[in-house]
Amino acid sequence: MGHSRWLDGEERRAWLAFVTTATLLNRRLDQQLEHDAGLSHPQYEILVRLADAPGNELRMSELATAMFNSKSKLSYQIDQLEKAGLVRRRSCPTDMRAVYAVLTDAGREKLEQAAPGHVAAVRELFIDVLTPAQLTAIADGLGRINQRLSEPGD
Repeated sequence: MGHSRWLDGEERRAWLAFVTTATLLNRRLDQQLEHDAGLSHPQYEILVRLADAPGNELRMSELATAMFNSKSKLSYQIDQLEKAGLVRRRSCPTDMRAVYAVLTDAGREKLEQAAPGHVAAVRELFIDVLTPAQLTAIADGLGRINQRLSEPGD
């Protein structure tokens, strides 16, 4: 077991602030979406990604990768959205193993219903609390972390 380089006071403060904020923010956004639209935060993200995709559809494997989720966890969420009539699955005519998730008209309507409240909550809980310089610093810092985490071999 090698020598650990412990966090100093400011590093620990930054780390704990990030972890606590991420947990609380996700919890509050999940509560807001459930209350206002009957959706979980992951379900909302699925609807957004499908709405942004060409033809309002994505291959399930691509959607799982984009959401940094396992195929089984994504499949569970898609099952729930499919039962609600917000998403449907379709097979690929050229690749029998491929399955696509497709946004339905009801899914688009649900997203249009949910989006204003969600954006208002994001503004209230995150954007409007910070100065433009703080937003830039957060975006830059988290962008670097995302880049590090996305490097091959990670």
